[in-house]
Amino acid sequence: MTTSPDQPDSRPSTPGAPAGPAEPAHEARRISRRAVLGMAGVGLAGAGLAGGFLAGSAAASARDTAPSAGPAEGDGAFAFLGEHQAGITTPVQDSLHFATWDVTTQDRDEVVALLRAWTLAASRMTQGLPAGEFGPMSGPYDAPPDDTGEAEGLPASGLTITFGFGPSFFTAADGSARFGLDGRKPDLLADLPHFPGDMLEDARCGGDLAVQACANDPQVAVHAIRNLARIAFGTASVRWSQLGYGRTSSTTTAQPTPRNLFGFKDGTANITSEESSAIDEHVWVAPGDGADWLAGGSYLVARRIRMTIETWDRAPLREQETIVGRTKGSGAPLSGGEERTEPDFEAAGRGGVPLIDPASHVRLAHPTSNGGARMLRRGYNYTDGSDGLGRLDAGLFFLAYVRDPATQYVPMQNALAKHDLMSEYLRHTGSGIWAVPRGVAEGAMLGGDQGAFVGQELFA
Repeated sequence: MTTSPDQPDSRPSTPGAPAGPAEPAHEARRISRRAVLGMAGVGLAGAGLAGGFLAGSAAASARDTAPSAGPAEGDGAFAFLGEHQAGITTPVQDSLHFATWDVTTQDRDEVVALLRAWTLAASRMTQGLPAGEFGPMSGPYDAPPDDTGEAEGLPASGLTITFGFGPSFFTAADGSARFGLDGRKPDLLADLPHFPGDMLEDARCGGDLAVQACANDPQVAVHAIRNLARIAFGTASVRWSQLGYGRTSSTTTAQPTPRNLFGFKDGTANITSEESSAIDEHVWVAPGDGADWLAGGSYLVARRIRMTIETWDRAPLREQETIVGRTKGSGAPLSGGEERTEPDFEAAGRGGVPLIDPASHVRLAHPTSNGGARMLRRGYNYTDGSDGLGRLDAGLFFLAYVRDPATQYVPMQNALAKHDLMSEYLRHTGSGIWAVPRGVAEGAMLGGDQGAFVGQELFA
């Protein structure tokens, strides 16, 4: 990410790194250099409302400072503005930094100012620009930089930043409405129930605000969350966060099916961006679904699922494949065929025993076992060191976007928790749900007291 040109009385800038390889054309809407400059060239003072941007002296904040050029065409930058937020149907990147915040202010205007500042910073960082106008090495010399600098010289790396509002954002612990949003919380935005076998840790659950930052470079994803946390100082504090690597699903047919930490292909039947009708049916909230401000958005379900890897690694291959319902090599269903062959749950072997166990993961998670419900998954592997007994704290950070969590997620997870053979090897330790609003419209002006921001319809 390159900094802006040198400013008077400021440190010199460092040139950015060369652009990386191009993404396929169908995977991203490109933004021209001129469009990036126009979007990013708003005043720093507007972003400073959130408390994380420091404008410095009046003279410094008044400078007419144009940021440097955005990333070259070949570095995989995804458009930030658009009908839907990026990071949902976008091709899944290699790395994740997910974080949630608790809002510490009671002032509605301060919350709106934070969202404006976050939107401006996100629009810049996703295009390979520093979070703030001056960058990490320019601006007032006696003020903190408005970008932390660890992504300096790196391209945009396909960064997407996706925002969501949790149930607690709307309702205080005493049941009263927060921020003047009485009657604005969608009925479907309710805390997930405690599923059988859950071992949830409160420190890994919930949050007023959630941000999913995905990129092909882990440092770029970490940089995004770090700068949003810096901007939020004094208005919201990080509740919990999770790093992820090695995506466990694909959202386009151009991506090969990845493997999870059990060594099996994961997400074979995931909804892909090419299935436009399925996305409309299962992912995007429609007008009339109960919250008009959320139309064009979605619901995000997150679950931190620890895998008891050491126990799994001692299970025979036959048992592993029976539990999953697919072969470990090709990923084909045990009823036969190739990876993408539709499972035949009626096929039987010797003695009439079903080739795919009725309690296998594939059978219980399949749409035919869940009233036809599907979801768009964007999960990641995670490894967070080891516990006091020398066992890896590793597993799946499950992320899924759905139009109706009450029918698409809750019944399926209840069935899996009660009957799935795989449950013996899983421990659900984190959980949350957030309403993810539509995107900021193309052509919208960002920054300043009147700039557009993610979730603006909620506060209308």
